[in-house]
Amino acid sequence: MGYRTLLRDHRSVLSIAFLAMFSSSLGQSYFIGLFQAPLSAHLGLSVGQFGTGYAVVTLVAGFCMLHFGPSIDWINPRRFAVIVLSLLLTGVAMLTLSPWWWLGLVGLGIVRLCGQGMLTHLGNTLAGREFSTMRGRAIGLVNLGIPLGEALLPPLVAAALLWADWRIFWWLMCGIIALPWLWILLKAPWPNAPGVKPTKKTPHGPRPFREKRFWQLLPLLMALPITMTGLFIYQTQLTESLDSSLAVYALALTGMGIAKLPGALLGGRWVDKLGPVKLARLYLLPYAIAMLMALTIGGNISIWALMVGGGLAMGAQELIASSLLIKLWGAEHLGRVRSALSAAMVFSTGIAPAVLGLALGAGAPFHSLLFGMLLFIIAGWLMAQRVLREATSSTAER
Repeated sequence: MGYRTLLRDHRSVLSIAFLAMFSSSLGQSYFIGLFQAPLSAHLGLSVGQFGTGYAVVTLVAGFCMLHFGPSIDWINPRRFAVIVLSLLLTGVAMLTLSPWWWLGLVGLGIVRLCGQGMLTHLGNTLAGREFSTMRGRAIGLVNLGIPLGEALLPPLVAAALLWADWRIFWWLMCGIIALPWLWILLKAPWPNAPGVKPTKKTPHGPRPFREKRFWQLLPLLMALPITMTGLFIYQTQLTESLDSSLAVYALALTGMGIAKLPGALLGGRWVDKLGPVKLARLYLLPYAIAMLMALTIGGNISIWALMVGGGLAMGAQELIASSLLIKLWGAEHLGRVRSALSAAMVFSTGIAPAVLGLALGAGAPFHSLLFGMLLFIIAGWLMAQRVLREATSSTAER
């Protein structure tokens, strides 16, 4: 079955999940970063203070995600969406209208939690849970909502800030997103939750952080977001180290966005045909080769290789991760296990820039950091092999 048939037969679920992924743009780092200057001025914070506050609320959002994310396994998805969207709107109101900096930061944390956290959790969980034979294609399709936002919103923000206050754009975005959500919430058929809320007398399901196999799999799934975060944050040092320029880096970012599309669409098809285990062993290979090129060749071609290789891997990452989690823990527990993975991602990507910053501050050359990133990718791949062999014969999938 191809993508056309998938869209024809499962339009409702795919629309819900895709819209959730696109709506998560309001809480994504790239979108909030576009408003860093007016947000800092509005809250009365310096650049450093805003960065510290952003890191703190992101870490708190990670803890909240770990606590509330599993509820999608027993709360009706429509109700889950209404709660998350209502909280997102509340967070935007606090962020844009509050006269107190601390309340504005609380609003920012809610936007991060509900945007990048809960809405992506909703989209990926629905796509992973409601499909079996076409799971890879479904997750690949709905994940196109994020690169669509990355492509459309930055130029719109740049144009809008020339003639309107930044608050107006935030509320305009909320209004635009609200229209399709209202139609879907009122008219579209929604799937049911797969289980009931655990109690003292019923089992709580898997506890990933208490399982050795989760910790063995985690470095493989975190290697890409951790290292790409470092390349994003320290782009100046990266381009200087590789004898390139920020102009080339900016163009290569466009290449990364384009590369996510075949990463998601082809990756979805290959996951369905070959299985997530084989893809998990291979999907980081283009990125690792790009790292090797950066260490040995340098120059503009290495910047392009890093961004395009990273984009291909990023496009395939979520569909591989969700399919692996389902094979190991079962679709009915996807919400709980994905929450643990998402929380670990938030924590690690929040801490990684600080660690890299300390290393650079201590005088470490960026080439050494790139070498450390490559070693991290290799080590994560090696640690995951035992779990991947287990997933090959796993019967947890439903």
